[in-house]
Amino acid sequence: MSRKGYIPNIFTSINLIIGCLAIIEIFEGKLENVPYYVWLAGVVDFLDGFSARLTDTTSSIGKDLDSLADLVSFGIVPSLLVYSMLKQYSDHPLLPYIAIFIAVFSALRLAKFNNDERQSTVFYGLNTPANALFFTSIPLLISEGIFLPLLQNATFLSIVTVIFSLLLVSEIKFMAFKFKKFRWKGNEVKFLFLFTSLCFMATCQFLAIPIVVVLYIVVSITQNVFSSKISD
Repeated sequence: MSRKGYIPNIFTSINLIIGCLAIIEIFEGKLENVPYYVWLAGVVDFLDGFSARLTDTTSSIGKDLDSLADLVSFGIVPSLLVYSMLKQYSDHPLLPYIAIFIAVFSALRLAKFNNDERQSTVFYGLNTPANALFFTSIPLLISEGIFLPLLQNATFLSIVTVIFSLLLVSEIKFMAFKFKKFRWKGNEVKFLFLFTSLCFMATCQFLAIPIVVVLYIVVSITQNVFSSKISD
C-alpha cells in the first residue's frame, strides 16, 4: 500500500478513537457531551470516504476497519447511551437491556452494506450515522427541557429503540447524498431536503438534528410509497 493509502485509515482510526472517548463520557455520566463526539465522528467518517475516493485508495482492510470504527461510534455508543437513559427512567430491571438492539442491528446493517452491491446510489435500511445522531441528540433535548414527558418516558424510548433498530435492517430505500451530477433535475427531493434541513439548523441549531433525522425517514418512506404506486 502506498503512503497516500494510509490517509483514509488514519481518519478511520480517529473515528474509532472518538467513539471510545464517547463511551468514556457515558461511563462518567456525562451524557450531554456524547452528541458532540458523535457529530465529530460523523465528520471524520465523511473525510475517511472522501479521502479514499480522492486518492483512489480502497482496500479490504480499510473497508473492514471502517465498519469496525462505525460500529463503535454509531452502534455501541448510542446503544450504551440509551441503556444509561433507560436505567435512569425505568423501574423495570430488564427493560434497559432493550438498548442492545441498537448495537446488534447496527452491526447487521454495516455487514449488509459491505456485501450489498445495490447501495451505491441509495441505502437499503436506515444508515447507522443517522440512527446514532437521533439517539445521541436526546440528552441535549432533555437538558434544554424539550419534550421531557416523552423523552424521559422509558416506554416511549423502548418503542423508538425497537422501531429504529428494525429500520436499520429494513429493505426500505433511504436517500444517499451521493450526487453524480449537481443539476436540479433528478435531485429535486435531495436539494429540497437539504434546504429544509439547513433552515431547521439555522433556527434550532443542533437541537434540530433529531427533527431532521425523522424528516429524512418520512421523506424516504414517502418516496418508497410513491415509487411502488408508479411501478404498479
